[in-house]
Amino acid sequence: MTRHIRRLQVITLVWMLGECAISLTAAWRASSPVLLAFGADSFVELVSAAVVLLQYVPRFEISEARASRLAGILLFILAGIVTCVSVLALWRGAHPETSWMGIGITVAALLGMPLLSRAKRKAGKETGNHALSADAVQAASCAWLAATTLTGLALNALFHIRWIDPLAALAAVPLIAMEGRKALEGESCCC
Repeated sequence: MTRHIRRLQVITLVWMLGECAISLTAAWRASSPVLLAFGADSFVELVSAAVVLLQYVPRFEISEARASRLAGILLFILAGIVTCVSVLALWRGAHPETSWMGIGITVAALLGMPLLSRAKRKAGKETGNHALSADAVQAASCAWLAATTLTGLALNALFHIRWIDPLAALAAVPLIAMEGRKALEGESCCC
């Protein structure tokens, strides 16, 4: 089972590295707050996956409780980033451009993250590893954020409504905060 968990975490690290790079590049090109939030989520999930993986590296040995708390803290940081970026974009009247690169990466995340989350949640439940279960929450949150990001990007592409992009990012904040609280308490995802 340890080997399976390591494999899941390596897959997550590789995916999140690519997702983060593509999302942040697309956010920069399109001046998109929702893509910036999505890229920040990818970075948070990258760090979370690395922390869980470190549990299985003898030199580092991070406890499950500490890793689970860190995952929860990272989710709260993500909620703060999403809120700040979105509110600033609304306040400044930013008008994001259409981002086909952003639409593509969010579609890919929307398809892949639920599968990864399910696999992590199952492995976390089988091993009793709360940190892995919290990391599964990160993947589930990524899928929800991908759905709201995709909605915002698609509506912006179709109707060019400047406020829809940051509003879509704000729609994910309550879910991220709720899952952050659960991760801090060591609960697994109820998604």
